[in-house]
Parts: sequence; structure tokens; C-alpha cells
Amino acid sequence: MKTLIYIPIIHSGADMGSMAAELTRKGVDEFGREFWETHVDTVNKYWELISQCCDTIDLGDKAVKIYQDGMVADGEIAMKIIEDSIKAGSKNYEIISRLVKRGAIIVQTEDISMVKKEMEMLKSIPSSGALIVKLISIFRFKISRSKLLNQRDEYIAGRIAATLGPNETGIIFLGAYHNISDKLPKDIIVNELKEIHKVREYQKLLPFHVRKKQRFEELSQYLMKNVVAEGLI
Repeated sequence: MKTLIYIPIIHSGADMGSMAAELTRKGVDEFGREFWETHVDTVNKYWELISQCCDTIDLGDKAVKIYQDGMVADGEIAMKIIEDSIKAGSKNYEIISRLVKRGAIIVQTEDISMVKKEMEMLKSIPSSGALIVKLISIFRFKISRSKLLNQRDEYIAGRIAATLGPNETGIIFLGAYHNISDKLPKDIIVNELKEIHKVREYQKLLPFHVRKKQRFEELSQYLMKNVVAEGLI
């Protein structure tokens, strides 16, 4: 039996590198400082609970492999990426670092050319200028990104299928907009640490939190609800 623990990612500012400051500025401008800070607190609490849960996962004597959104290397290069991300404040990579210290193995998860392409597409969206130009750029980005995201998912699923052996456990940290479950071999059992569709819905409702206040608050509470490791492996 092969088991894959799926941990949906909600990216924090620390995960956005050089774009973090711009993300914060846009968030405050569009949603107001009070709401944006509440959202940031929700994300921080989410990662705190994920961290606590991962620390209690009983790795036993099984081979445990770590797959990470955007991870284009393994070995020493992967460890350097992890170290640099921790220095930048990434809770996601702090968790991975502790898992690796307990014996888990980091696996090259993505194709570097695809990841670079998405970053270039994201950076191409103008932060200022005529509104119509910005809207056209965003529209083109969404269409292109959807196709690229599917290609990335195919690649990620292929990497898991090729590297996760019998009686091994994988732990994948992946953005909620990804969809790899239906691309994986049938002999891999997927256990969601948090329900992917709810994490995805929270992020989709972020711009509409005023109109969908009750549902958004329900999802916020779900993200901050405790999770347990029992039965995952």
C-alpha cells in the first residue's frame, strides 16, 4: 500500500519572495488593513496547527518522502532552498525541515521550466497603469495559468508515481488550486490533512468576503480548527 498525506498550502508573504511586499500592499489597498491583518492571522494559525500535527506524525520505520509545491531539486540544493525559505520566514519549509531531520526524504517534485514560466507570467501583470490593460493581462494570465497548472499537476503526479514505493508514505505540500488526486495511480491512498475543497473555497471567497460573510467566516473557523495525525499513515 502507498499512502500520500495531502497538505493544502495557503501561501504566506514569506513564500512569495520578492513579491511579498507588493502582495501585502495590494491586500491592504483592496481589503483594508483590518481585514487583511485578520486574514494574515488566520493563515498563521492554519500553519501553526499544521505544524503541530506534522510534529506528531509517527514516521516509524517507514520510508517517508516529502513533495513540495515549486520544489525543483532534491539533495543539497533542496536543503539550501529550505534553509533560505526558513530564513525568509516560511512556516511551510520549517515543517519540512523538521520532518527531514526526523528521517524524511525531500524529493524533486516539479519541472523547473514550468515553475519559471508561471513566475514570469505572474510578474508580467502590471501593478499600475490603465485599468483595461491590467484586466486584459489578468485575463490572459488566468487562461494560460490554467493550462500550465494542469501540465504541472501531470508532472507532479508522475513524479509521485515514479518515486513512491510499496509500503512508503508521501507527504505533499501543494496549493489548493492544484488537482493531482485523479492523476495518481489507483494504488496510492490520498489522506487530506485539511479538506482541499474548503481551503480552495476560502481562497476563492477572499475577494467576496463582504457579500459571502457567513460562509467566509465558517471557512475561516475551519482553517483554524485543530487537526490530528492519528490514522494518516
